[in-house]
Amino acid sequence: MEANVIPRVTVLIDTYNHEHLIERAIRSVLEQDTPMDGVEILVVDDGSTDRTPEIVRQFEPRVRLIRKKNGGQATAFNLGFSQARGEIIATLDGDDWWAKEKLRMVLETLEANPEVGIVGHGFHEEYSDGRPRGLILPGKNYLIDLSSPENGELFRHLAAFFGTSRMTIRKSLVDKILPVPEGLRFEADEYIFTLAPALSNAMILNEPLCNYAIHSGNLFQYGKFDAVKARRKMDVLEVLLTELLPKLRKCGVSESVIHQVSCGTRMEVERTRLGLDGGSPLRTFALERASYKLNFRAVTRRHKLFQIFVLVQTLLLPPKVFYRLRRWYSDKGFSRFRAWTGTPVPIVKLVEQRSDTINSR
Repeated sequence: MEANVIPRVTVLIDTYNHEHLIERAIRSVLEQDTPMDGVEILVVDDGSTDRTPEIVRQFEPRVRLIRKKNGGQATAFNLGFSQARGEIIATLDGDDWWAKEKLRMVLETLEANPEVGIVGHGFHEEYSDGRPRGLILPGKNYLIDLSSPENGELFRHLAAFFGTSRMTIRKSLVDKILPVPEGLRFEADEYIFTLAPALSNAMILNEPLCNYAIHSGNLFQYGKFDAVKARRKMDVLEVLLTELLPKLRKCGVSESVIHQVSCGTRMEVERTRLGLDGGSPLRTFALERASYKLNFRAVTRRHKLFQIFVLVQTLLLPPKVFYRLRRWYSDKGFSRFRAWTGTPVPIVKLVEQRSDTINSR
């Protein structure tokens, strides 16, 4: 689009060493089934050392490339958001790509719902190791804020639908959130999409509007266990908790809601630390028991017996051994055994029902 034309929408693509994937990401934006004359496309290259900048330049002037020294996702977002001219910003990771109807559907949603500040949606998971493509959907459209513990709990279970390549946010809202703490070399998106529903309504669409690539280069999601990546993720999640919780308090979010929003991340940090550094089996027992209660209700008797068996192992085995066996169990596909025990009702379904009841009063 012409430089003197003020865009309505900015597509912000953050990328680092995505030479084999960035062209697909950009083309997925250019091939959207909506008029693109009011859309600017910014690519923030976070110091790539491969051919990523060269490939992006092939799309100039339609695509504007911004290069910077490597500093992580937070620094890329801070720079990209400051350069964005659109009143609506849709973000995309350089290794993911969108469905053709993505922009049209999220823009129609924001236009029809002026009280909504951020929109997320379902997605497909694409694995590089040959596993079948996965489909991740929320089950229905959701409208969420952080006004109650029930809504906080619901948000915690649905937060993944606001990840970078699923997030579309009004510029006026993101301006209230910035800057993102620079210690978040990744997970900068979670900082933004957790604060957003504290300041405005958030909506999730029951549509798979993007493809999320899972490969060895992922920093947050990765297939085979890697102790270095696990520790790096743990450290970043600790930064996220340190920076995010005080900001939520400043936004007026109650302590009970903050607990609901953050407890899953706290457990993930502690689980990783026990698996990497060891500790007390009693702590592993308490953590896994709390995690099970947090995520499942209305379990069958057989599933409860299975969980008791698992909890006994936490007391018998050192934490490092227990979590190593747990990873082995999952990698070998033995988790299918859980089907025999009867599928528990995910807590999100019960929260949804309770929230519906409260909202109807």
